[in-house]
Amino acid sequence: MKLVVMTDSTFFVEEDKILCALFEEGLDNLHISKADDSPLYFERLLSLIPKAYRPYITIHQQFRLKDEYALSGIHLDRAGDAVPPYYRGRIGRTCSNPVLLREMKRKSDYVILDGIGVQDGVGGPGISDYELEEIRRQKLLGRHVYAMGRIGLDDIPLLRKMGFGGIVVRDELWEKFDVHSDFDFKRLIAYYRQLKTYLE
Repeated sequence: MKLVVMTDSTFFVEEDKILCALFEEGLDNLHISKADDSPLYFERLLSLIPKAYRPYITIHQQFRLKDEYALSGIHLDRAGDAVPPYYRGRIGRTCSNPVLLREMKRKSDYVILDGIGVQDGVGGPGISDYELEEIRRQKLLGRHVYAMGRIGLDDIPLLRKMGFGGIVVRDELWEKFDVHSDFDFKRLIAYYRQLKTYLE
């Protein structure tokens, strides 16, 4: 299974150092997605990441930076978002409505299925157990559909069995680093290593 890391929703001082450490650990699929889509902050973060790692980065906003920084591709967060008319390259989409999954797969290189909350069963508040089972029955999962939500280590075997091609981690990773009190990011790196081991 593929392991995708999505950035924390806010920019912070140590972020580039943590991202570089994750790349050194073998990360090969990073998504930069922020609540503040100021181009200045995006460019600053990307400029601090060595060129060797940039081909492993997908950008969710500021699509023009894809070519400028030689990134992997762009990602559309909402079903109604259109691909920029000038764009040629890898496209991902986030899908939070299972009914749209088939259509999203046709329009994309991969799809992130958001709303998976398997710690209390399989489905979560976004996508129910019934909807997930229906998606699986219709054979809509596969190597190009990644699960995203509140996913714990113990949930990975079930997601693999269901047929997901990978998982996307965000909050469950970044909550291992407190920007206000942590002096290093060893807990975050240790958790990333655990995830990698579970996915092998």
